[in-house]
Amino acid sequence: MTPENAIAAAAAEYSNWGRWGAGDVLGTVNFIDEAKRRQGAACARTGVSFSLAQRFDMNGPQKGWRRRTNPVHTMLDTGMDAVHGDQGFPHGFGGADDVIAMPLQCSTQWDGLGHIFDHGRAWNGRPADRVVTSEGDQVTGIEHMAAPLAGRGVLLDVGRVIGGGELPDGFAITEEHLNAAAEAHGVVVGRGDIVCVRTGQLSRVRREGWGDYAGGPAPGLSFWSAGWLHRTEIAAVATDTWGFEVRPNEFEGAFQPLHQVAIPHIGLLVGEMWDLDALAAHCAADGVYEFFLAAAPLPITGAVGSPVNPLAIK
Repeated sequence: MTPENAIAAAAAEYSNWGRWGAGDVLGTVNFIDEAKRRQGAACARTGVSFSLAQRFDMNGPQKGWRRRTNPVHTMLDTGMDAVHGDQGFPHGFGGADDVIAMPLQCSTQWDGLGHIFDHGRAWNGRPADRVVTSEGDQVTGIEHMAAPLAGRGVLLDVGRVIGGGELPDGFAITEEHLNAAAEAHGVVVGRGDIVCVRTGQLSRVRREGWGDYAGGPAPGLSFWSAGWLHRTEIAAVATDTWGFEVRPNEFEGAFQPLHQVAIPHIGLLVGEMWDLDALAAHCAADGVYEFFLAAAPLPITGAVGSPVNPLAIK
């Protein structure tokens, strides 16, 4: 089977087009209902919390690919201005203000449903040129995800279970690996879960430097895991890697073929560059791999992705 045929076959077999109606803007996030949020909230037993976000600063992983840069943080008002009376406020009042400029997908983030197309079609079969224009995503903008993204989170530490801590670059995580991690952790992955897959690559680049973390070789989900992503009816999946799927990709000459199926056809929300290390260490210590996860994107109107500070509470 050629790569083109494999992608087309997976797209047809795992399509959720029309599942939630012609006007749907949430995709698999529809699986997070009120009962799922209550289930997730019940996982918060000890009150220990973890931020799953990398820091947003100039020391980030981006190298300029497709104009993706690291955040630029600029102060507009400082303590120096206040001390020297340059702000013009009365009665000794002073303050600081700042601004940040950055691509929305330069660090810990969600890929929105308008981020990836397949042969000119966006999520739910819509023509891509009628969805995302110069004005932004006119249909499935990330702002629609701001309220529903809270529920049961599950960590699958494949790096620890399969790789002894870290998977090597180019390691393709299959359905068998995902199931083995779930079994080892004593968790069942199912409808509406937000699944965090740790490969350990972020641990490695912390020791050795960013290198080609942004776009280079990496462990990640195999293209052939698409059936698992669809069949489990998870709401979202996030990894500690730049691109979610294994790199180099498994098809010669292809670029992110799992994205091409998962986002526009399954309608799956994909998170990338999440920092799962501290959470993974705690889960390994207490044996509990489920938690309440709140991961709302910034409601940036018409955006096809968003920075996020996912908060896991155990």
